[in-house]
Amino acid sequence: MNKDLFSNRTIIPNANQYSYEKKYISVHSEDRDVTKNANSSEFEISLPQEYLNVVSARLSSWSFPSNYDVFNITSHNVNMAFKFKTIFDPQTSTENDTINDTLLQAIYTELNSIIDFEYIITIEPGFYNPDQMATELTNKFNEAVTIKLVESFANSQPSFTEYTRFKIVYNNVQQKLWFGNGADQFVLSNDSNSYVNCELTEKLCARKRKLPEFVNWGLPSYLGFTREPVISNNVQDIIDSSLQEPSVSTISLAPRFYYGDTNSGLGLGVRDNGFWLSPSATGATVQFLQAPLKISIMGQSYIYMEIDGMNCIDETSPWNLTEYSIHHNQTNGIVNSSFAKILVPTIPISQLVDNVMTPYKHWNPPAERINKLKVKFRYHNGKLVDFGALEYSFMIEFNLLRSQQERSYSIKNAFNLEQYQTL
Repeated sequence: MNKDLFSNRTIIPNANQYSYEKKYISVHSEDRDVTKNANSSEFEISLPQEYLNVVSARLSSWSFPSNYDVFNITSHNVNMAFKFKTIFDPQTSTENDTINDTLLQAIYTELNSIIDFEYIITIEPGFYNPDQMATELTNKFNEAVTIKLVESFANSQPSFTEYTRFKIVYNNVQQKLWFGNGADQFVLSNDSNSYVNCELTEKLCARKRKLPEFVNWGLPSYLGFTREPVISNNVQDIIDSSLQEPSVSTISLAPRFYYGDTNSGLGLGVRDNGFWLSPSATGATVQFLQAPLKISIMGQSYIYMEIDGMNCIDETSPWNLTEYSIHHNQTNGIVNSSFAKILVPTIPISQLVDNVMTPYKHWNPPAERINKLKVKFRYHNGKLVDFGALEYSFMIEFNLLRSQQERSYSIKNAFNLEQYQTL
């Protein structure tokens, strides 16, 4: 028998025999050290024990809140810009009442004097359905002009209360937004410098690890617009230019949704038969436009979970013009960028619970020990997930190798004590 020269203990030979064991660790975000990690989307936590000889790991199950804001200030998607192109002039009307309306004349004079002014509206941060978005935009567009007129009129027009010519509705069949004005021609300036300034601010903010985006560049991109400015037209202009849309009536020369009533603000129980926009004054011509693309206000589709030392998923990255992309014909994707990819439900005020996750992190040779986790939750664009004050939990599965001593077993028959089997 072999003896250790410096010990009286018998050396047990390494039999290279192991047992395979699954071990699970449940982590709750509220268990983190809040004094060091105030934001629950990125924290480090110590595990209750050291996990030795870890062969693989995966996200086993999870429960996340779905109370998220698609639109918020940090995403730079709550602002929208517009201008007026022509203002309704009551002097062009054939109706005496309209011609002699001093308030209409004052509105024309004031808005026409600042025709190049760019109005910037800011919607309330949060999550919207399409009809709520249409109502929010209607009120914000009218409010922006109202504020400008109130500042100009002061005490000169005491009868003025608010500007109400804008009306924005949602076509449920086409899934597109329609922007209308009861008298004035307008331009959605989607090429405004305000969107560019937001992008520059994002790039100059070095603390943010945010990838360049070419799709969600501002609020108009969520509403179905490209970066091109869009000018409103009246029905006759559309007919004359052979650009007639199915949702335009050539008989009444008005925009109309033929599928039925719209949420046009007429009040509960009042039917509009699809006619959602009417002139704001006698002799005025309605102006409107349709978003070229369908509305897209569902927000991010996936959350990426990163764990230091355990990331196993490669991720593509948006192409951008850099020194690397110019001189190398290679992708600028990220190797081992995340540990898990979690689907986000499209409806908030809910709880996301799931336990289906395929990716595994494998170690060869096995990881000697794991005693802490450094976790981060982000979107594909690099922006951290904002859980707010809501907590979440997840469970990680560790697959371990346990060293075993070499043993032999002698099994005898219980009836006659004869040798039955040797293992």
